[in-house]
Amino acid sequence: MPTNQIDRRKFLAFAGKGLGLAALASPTVAAMLESTNSAASAIAHLTPEQAAKEEDFWFEIQRAFSVTRGIINLNNGGVSPSPKIVTEAMVRYSWQQEDATAYTMWQILEPQTETVRTGLAELFGCDREEIAITRNASESLETLLLGFDLKPGDEILTTTQDYGRMLMTMRQREQREGIKLNLIKIPVPPKNINEITTAFERAITPRTRLIQIAHQINLTGQITPVKAVCDMARKHGVETIVDGAHSFAQFHFKQSDLGCDYFGTSLHKWLYAPKGTGMLYVKRDKIEKIWPLFAADKKSQSDIRKFEEIGTHSAAPKLAIGEALLFHGGIGSQRKEARLRYLSRYWMDRLKDVPKVHFNTSMDPKQMCAIANVQVEGLDQGKIGTYLFEKHHILVTPIVHEEFQGLRVTPNVYTTLPELDRFCEVMVSIARKGIPAI
Repeated sequence: MPTNQIDRRKFLAFAGKGLGLAALASPTVAAMLESTNSAASAIAHLTPEQAAKEEDFWFEIQRAFSVTRGIINLNNGGVSPSPKIVTEAMVRYSWQQEDATAYTMWQILEPQTETVRTGLAELFGCDREEIAITRNASESLETLLLGFDLKPGDEILTTTQDYGRMLMTMRQREQREGIKLNLIKIPVPPKNINEITTAFERAITPRTRLIQIAHQINLTGQITPVKAVCDMARKHGVETIVDGAHSFAQFHFKQSDLGCDYFGTSLHKWLYAPKGTGMLYVKRDKIEKIWPLFAADKKSQSDIRKFEEIGTHSAAPKLAIGEALLFHGGIGSQRKEARLRYLSRYWMDRLKDVPKVHFNTSMDPKQMCAIANVQVEGLDQGKIGTYLFEKHHILVTPIVHEEFQGLRVTPNVYTTLPELDRFCEVMVSIARKGIPAI
């Protein structure tokens, strides 16, 4: 069976492992899962690219969300709405743990997160003993950046476009411990994706110990050549951390496609899991040497679960990741990727020949997916963002960086083509006439 098609038996067997037992017992959730599965079955004979244009199928996916249509939300890069089955699961698990909490939460619900761990490992293509469930990408990546042993003079290499919180983390180590942070600039956008690999290799020195690279840069949506960078780094004896906050579950890949030593992501972005859920991957033979943020006892040194010891916390968000995995599997990761690319190219193609409109994101499919950055030259991008929302209820993200500025535009699977048409109409008007007074 082609990889873009849904294997119904595997899909339902996955639910039966425990991820969706309570969900499948709920008539509402079972009906929503069946609706998604039936819609997917109807287009199973199509390639992902063909399925991306089947509006009847995507209407069923759009109906799975409870989002308002009073706002055109093109800011899904920071955090995404969850489908109704995830929200319902989150509420259900929350109520369940309120019954004799010390027993229900720790003896009944928490042990079930092991099935969620298995599901995440299957999606990422790694050993389940290499996956920790965290609260977000920041926690995952700070665990690595603060837990990696470095000596004064050792160097970490990343880019000037790395996520702000990660740069702050590395600079704190620089100030406190005397390590050195080296930053490289990469083109916006690159003419050739190999320019990024070359820039990293040129910046490696004999003191470089660690490279952090964003799989997809949050500012522009630029997809980076992670595999090439990781392979190159390994030849130089340098370990690699991949920031997958925006890439995971947005486009299709496995750990073997990256070749990294470490990977951190949020699950409340493109997997549509509850807010405050994330994932950390640590290559099995490296777990022992990474210090956890919260101290762990000696017997846990080689156990991936040492990174989950954060004190008392709700089991509900972690368990509801299971329903998010079911929903993601129901759509199909390659089909989802194709739809997100289609939506981005839909609005980008509408604007690419408009005078004064400039893209900070490449149109090369290898370099972009759902996130793109567009600029109207000669205008204040922040004021454009304000106008779009206050006058037209269109939500985008103004980005002001020392190297470029623009609007980050991020549609999602629940976004409709008429919503993108409306956004493009307003942007064309702004490019031609300027920003009207509000």
